[in-house]
Amino acid sequence: MIIPTAFHALKSSRSISWSPTGRLQQTLAGCLELSGISLHSGKVSKVKLCPEFAGRGRYFDFKSNFIPASIDYAEDSPLCTTLSKDGFKIRTVEHLLSAMEAMGVDNCRIEITNEDAKDSEVEVPIFDGSAGKWVDAIEEIGLKLAIDQCGNFCEKMAPHVNQPVHVWRNDCFLIAFPATAVRITYGINFPQVPEIGCQWFFTAPLDNKFYAEQIAPSRTFCIYEEVGVEQMRNMGLIKGGSIENALVCSVSKGWINPPLRFHDEPCRHKVLDLIGDLSLFARLGSQGIPVAHLVVYKDIDQIAGFILMQGGHATHANFVRCLLENI
Repeated sequence: MIIPTAFHALKSSRSISWSPTGRLQQTLAGCLELSGISLHSGKVSKVKLCPEFAGRGRYFDFKSNFIPASIDYAEDSPLCTTLSKDGFKIRTVEHLLSAMEAMGVDNCRIEITNEDAKDSEVEVPIFDGSAGKWVDAIEEIGLKLAIDQCGNFCEKMAPHVNQPVHVWRNDCFLIAFPATAVRITYGINFPQVPEIGCQWFFTAPLDNKFYAEQIAPSRTFCIYEEVGVEQMRNMGLIKGGSIENALVCSVSKGWINPPLRFHDEPCRHKVLDLIGDLSLFARLGSQGIPVAHLVVYKDIDQIAGFILMQGGHATHANFVRCLLENI
């Protein structure tokens, strides 16, 4: 028997409505566990992904505190996406959530720990700065149809954009246009960093195979001249950062640690981050990323410290909050 989720289609006069995808909710076929260094704290974290009932969605379990992977618990933080609830924080969640959203892990309990039992915050491992390791682990363990606690399957719903929705923040904007499938057009412009310059990347349309091959391997990046290492580390940032987990580009010298996996790897990584941040719109095992043509642009006209890398996450989160306002 198939039981619909709690979502219902809304009137078309609304900008956002929920509709069935024609697919059933999924979860992992078994548990998987990965450990690695954290980008900002520099500590080793262990993450265990476990199957979950249909309708439960994705949520973190940190010291028996449950934090849903939802925009309701997202807070502004430099250089990453952070979830916070009752004094507990989970940092740098975007790459893991991006992989789960794109690969169809609709319901999952994410148990996370680190080496310091006294900590009230923890961070998802950075690995090589991409989502590739998460995708490989998900593909290896496999997926299965999720059932609810009564043994029923649940239909997967997706948000659809019926009217254009947009947000902007300083030199960033994100616009969603009505479309029949998820498409993403993402542009970045770094005029003072010639090796990056202006890049555009387009998905047509987005599916798990395209994501695994063309988006997941792309790594996070930074500008060598803008990284005030001591200042950022004093703020509790990039203590675990190295050329092993981020691409580094110099204004005058180009890429410090080539080769790139794609000629437009920085722009592709922005798409990876976008998918992870939009996954926070998901509820009860639904799809988070809206069915729309998403157009995003980030223009950088000066080297201005780490704010350069923060703006994308903040714009993505503001957009998800805008979606909520239109339901």
